[in-house]
Amino acid sequence: MMKDVWFRWLVWLDFRLAILFTLIIPLGLFIWAFGQKNQTMQHLLAIYWRVASLFAITLYLAIAQYQLSFISGLMARILIPLSLWFWVDLNDEIEYQPNSFMKLVFTSWRWATTLYCALGAIASIPFVGCAFSSNTLKSNYCQVWFEAPLVFKEIFHKNTTANFLGILGILGLILYIIFFGYFVIFKLGKQGRTAIEQ
Repeated sequence: MMKDVWFRWLVWLDFRLAILFTLIIPLGLFIWAFGQKNQTMQHLLAIYWRVASLFAITLYLAIAQYQLSFISGLMARILIPLSLWFWVDLNDEIEYQPNSFMKLVFTSWRWATTLYCALGAIASIPFVGCAFSSNTLKSNYCQVWFEAPLVFKEIFHKNTTANFLGILGILGLILYIIFFGYFVIFKLGKQGRTAIEQ
C-alpha cells in the first residue's frame, strides 16, 4: 500500500511545489515582464522555459511509469538553476535595474527555485536506483513517485492511454536532447542575450 510509504506526503509536497515554482510563478513573471517591457527578464525567462520543459517531459514519462523519468527529473533539477544563473550579462543587467516590486519578486523566485531544485536533486539521488532495476521499480518505494503524475493524467488526459502519453514523453526527450546538444556545441559560449536568438 502506498499509504505505508512514510515519505509519501513529501512526494506530494514536491509535486505541488514543482507546480508553484516551475510553472505558476514563472508564467506569471513571464506575462508581467512582457507587460512591463522588461527585455532582460524576458530573455532569462525564455531560456528558463526551454530548459524547464524537461520537467514537463519527465511528467509524461512518469505517467507511463518509465524508469527514465527518474533520470530526467534529476537532470531537470540540476539544469534549471544553471539556466537561471549562468548568463553573466543578464545577471548584471538585472542587478543594475532600479529597485522595484517586480525585481524583488523575480529575484526571490530565482533564489527560491534554486533552493527548491537543489534540495530536490539531493532528495532524488536515493531514487536513481529506480531507473536501473525493474524489480526495484515495482516497489512502493519507487511507485509512490508515479501517483501524482497519474492523478494529473486523470484530470487532463482522462481519455488518453498512459502508453501514448509516454511515447509523447520519449519523443519530447529526443527533441530536447537534440536541441540541448546543439545548444551546448554551438551556442554555449555566447552571451545570454544572444544564446536564444536566431
